[in-house]
This record gives sequence, C-alpha cells and structure tokens, in this order.
Amino acid sequence: MRLKSYDDFTPLKEVVLGSADGYLDRVRDMSFDMFISDNLSGARGYYPSLSTWRDSEERRERNSPHRLAMKERFLHELVEDVEGLAAQLTALGVTVHRPRQPGPGLTRVATPAFEATVTPPLNVRDNTLVLGDEIIETPPMLRDRYFETQFLKPVFLDYFRQGARWTTMPRPMMTDRSFDPANVANAAPNIEVPLDPQDSPYDVGPEPMIDGANCLRLGRDLIVNVSNANHELALAWLERHLEGRFRVHRMDRLTQSHIDSVVVPLRPGTLLLRDADVVDYLPQALRGWDTIVPPPPGIDDYPQYENGDPIPASPYIDLNVLSVDERTVLVNDACKTLIATLEQHGFDAVPVRHRHRRIFGGGFHCFTLDTVRTGGAEDYLS
Repeated sequence: MRLKSYDDFTPLKEVVLGSADGYLDRVRDMSFDMFISDNLSGARGYYPSLSTWRDSEERRERNSPHRLAMKERFLHELVEDVEGLAAQLTALGVTVHRPRQPGPGLTRVATPAFEATVTPPLNVRDNTLVLGDEIIETPPMLRDRYFETQFLKPVFLDYFRQGARWTTMPRPMMTDRSFDPANVANAAPNIEVPLDPQDSPYDVGPEPMIDGANCLRLGRDLIVNVSNANHELALAWLERHLEGRFRVHRMDRLTQSHIDSVVVPLRPGTLLLRDADVVDYLPQALRGWDTIVPPPPGIDDYPQYENGDPIPASPYIDLNVLSVDERTVLVNDACKTLIATLEQHGFDAVPVRHRHRRIFGGGFHCFTLDTVRTGGAEDYLS
C-alpha cells in the first residue's frame, strides 16, 4: 500500500517493527546523560538515580563513553519478545516490515565530530516521523543512533517508489557544544548539566535535535513537546516545513523528551495519561477529552536485577501501548492492572510479552513505526 498515516489509533494496516538482533551493549556518553536524566532522576525510587550513580568514581568519567554490557540471556529474551510481537501483529492482519540488520563487523561509526558504537534499529519510532504521505527522518538526540535510519532505507525506498514524500531534517554535528547546557534553567526538570564540554573545530552552537517520539499525531494536527533549545530549533523547522499542510502546536516541558509513555491517544476523545496533572500541559483543545489514568506501577511490577546500574526506562514505560484500531490495544502481558483498566473502559487489551523493558527501554509503540492506517487528515481539535 501507499504510505498513509496521520494518527495512532485508526485501523493499522502496515507497520515497521524494529529488531533487537545485535544489541550487544548500551553506550553512555554525554548525549546519553542529557537524554535520559529526567526519567532516571524523576523515578522516585523505582531505579537508581543518575546523580547518585555518578557520585561514585564513575562521575569523573561522566562525559566519556562507557559500555553497559547486557547479559546474554536478557538479549535472547528480548529478541524472542520482539518476534512474538511480530507474530501477534501478523495474526491481527497487519503487514509487518522489518529493517536490515547491522553487519557483524559494524560496531563503531565516526563523523568529523564524534565516534560512537552502533545501536540496532529496535525503537524505530524515535528517529522517524510519518505525517500523512511523508517520511521525515528526525535528527537524533543520541550519538550512537546517528545512522540508525540507514537500516530502514529499503523500507523507505519502497514507499518512495509508490509515491511517498521522503525528507531528512538537517543532520546535527553533535559536538559537545551542540547540546543545550546554557538553557538548563528553562529546560525540563531534572535535566543533567554536562560536565566539562569540550570545544571542537566543528562547533556551531545548539542545533536542531528532536525525536519523532516527542510528537503526538492527531490527523491534521501535530503536537510537539519542547524541553530545550534543540527542540525549539526543531520545532521551528517543522513549522516552516509543514506550513499549509499541518497545524503544529507547541507543548512546553511535559517531559525531558519522549511523550509516548505520558500521553497516548487511544481513540478520538480519549487519552491514556501517566497521571492527571498531564492535562495541564496539553493544548487547550485536548483538555476536554476523556482521560484514563491507571494506578501507578509499583516496583514489584517489574523484573528486578542484580546490579545497581541505572535503568533508562521510565517506571511508566508500559503505558507505551500500540493501538491496532480504536478498540484493540496491545499491552504488556505483565501489566494486569493496566489491562483491567483498559477493559473497564471498553477496550480489547491484547496481552503481549515484553520482559526486559527496564533495561532496554521502549515499549510496543517505541518498537513500531506506523506506515499505513486508514485515518486521514481529520480535524480532531476543533
């Protein structure tokens, strides 16, 4: 089918599902610090806080790449769970496309400004924004994901041949000075201040950087979460690029970055929210929608691990559900309370296994990129 996706809830026909193959480790560098800090330090006891973890001798190396090795069993189980999601989507009649895998010898990449390891294309939602008939590759917030959309090129090229627009937002240099330490006072709560950022001959100052998961798609409207100067520049680009085709709405500092475990539109008029206070951040037109606020998760709702390494996922990661249509929602099978809550509100909650979301981050919405849904450029906000 031709590319056509305007929302997250009308009947899903085609989707790109990420792959965990080759996910050997996670790299922590300055871009990781700034990206993940809000989830960690705001977790209120569910996970080791970023600052506490770095008060030890690790703090001296905070801006240096540091590998967090994954246990082999967890990796195998992650691959199993992603393939289980593929089987479930196929059983529901959804066509599933997959990205290419990084070659076994591809472990590091380099640009003029930095070097990084290679992250497999697992959370494919993050670095691409599909708006109607257009693919927009977004400028990543994490250095180790800089070339991630290259693994989706065969899928994107097929849609392009069928008539899709295909755009890439300006690629950032991503030097230490590209990030937004000077604006921390106006950024989202708990953001980390980079320690000792280094000068580079490639410095241009703050650059447009944003993930597709910062955005909420509602027909002809796009809502963008802005938490720092990098997002601000990206918002300006989106406003100019989409002028006349979409209405772009700014939402200030709902989270440090991604919003798809905070506010999730399940159908026109109904939102799934992390907590009731989220309403205060939404555009006025959304504040009248019905809201579903499930009970907050407890620490026993998640697998526990032996070491005290920081865990990137928010404790609310399981709100990262995927709607197949306005009634059917794929939900982590471990979340019995969330499943019951959705069923009480008339949804069919389809349980799917996803064990290690605490370590690897990402839920079913993160793992997938909608490319064909039946909905169009509807006006859901008037």
